[in-house]
Amino acid sequence: MTPGKRLFDLVLALMAAFLLAVPALIIAIWILIRSGRPVFYRAERMKTPDQPFRLWKFRTMTVDRADTGVSGGDKSARITREGRILRRYRLDEIPQIWNILKGDMSIVGPRPPLRQYTEAFPDLYREVLQCRPGLTGLATLHFHRHEAWLLAQCRDASETDEVYRRRCVPRKAHLDLIYRTKRSLCYDIVILGRTIGQVLRRK
Repeated sequence: MTPGKRLFDLVLALMAAFLLAVPALIIAIWILIRSGRPVFYRAERMKTPDQPFRLWKFRTMTVDRADTGVSGGDKSARITREGRILRRYRLDEIPQIWNILKGDMSIVGPRPPLRQYTEAFPDLYREVLQCRPGLTGLATLHFHRHEAWLLAQCRDASETDEVYRRRCVPRKAHLDLIYRTKRSLCYDIVILGRTIGQVLRRK
């Protein structure tokens, strides 16, 4: 990560933290009243192929201590009513501002993968994670909704994993590698603006 990109991240993350502090507090209270504790969901993600970190989100599903892997149709019944709203407008990802301030993530970059996929595709993720993982990115813009649709058709954890490995990992990595070749602060601003536009159109 260049100093310019890190400064860009810090400035935007601090602005977002200031602007979203009250909405984040309201969301936290809403989750606490409707679903109880915990308010936050923390999960291991990979910053590099061999360096993990804890990613923060607002909790959108009922608690299952044995839960692992990506979310597919087999987990849809666990999504809470407020969780569906938060996911639709990506409000569940507000706590990742903390990850950006810590330097675990960037504003724009590949979405941080689970360890099981960096271990399954080490060569691929060695290339992809040359860019700091991001809150949004080229793959998020162009593949997120299709990925959600693909995984929603899955009936159990093994099918979800198989579909994710076979159909999602290669396509997302392809887009992430395109981003790597074109990355610049201007390109980050374009991707961020288009992401905000996508979220607003969902309203």
